[in-house]
Amino acid sequence: MKLSVLERLIVLNILPKEGDVTALRVLRDLAGRLSFSEEELALLQFTLIPGPPERTEWKKDVVGEVEILLGPKAHNLIVESFEALNQAKQMKMEFLPVYEKFTEEPKE
Repeated sequence: MKLSVLERLIVLNILPKEGDVTALRVLRDLAGRLSFSEEELALLQFTLIPGPPERTEWKKDVVGEVEILLGPKAHNLIVESFEALNQAKQMKMEFLPVYEKFTEEPKE
């Protein structure tokens, strides 16, 4: 699945921090796939802007969408994370396009 910088950051931030051993192993692998390479980090030049609200900025248009290979378990963990936020009424407007991408596109 092709994901932009913002989409990768959103998914990284909504992933669960706890789970069973199998889920944690999948999460560890998934976090590695979603993370940024040294080359990407040098190009993006992430900067943390103090809040409130605290936010992250980066150079736009220097890194395009990246193909992220997702197995069915990783895909389901992402969807379950979004659905948990939705059930708790904690979804944010910026999450909606990413949620739709994961729930409306066929799994790869």
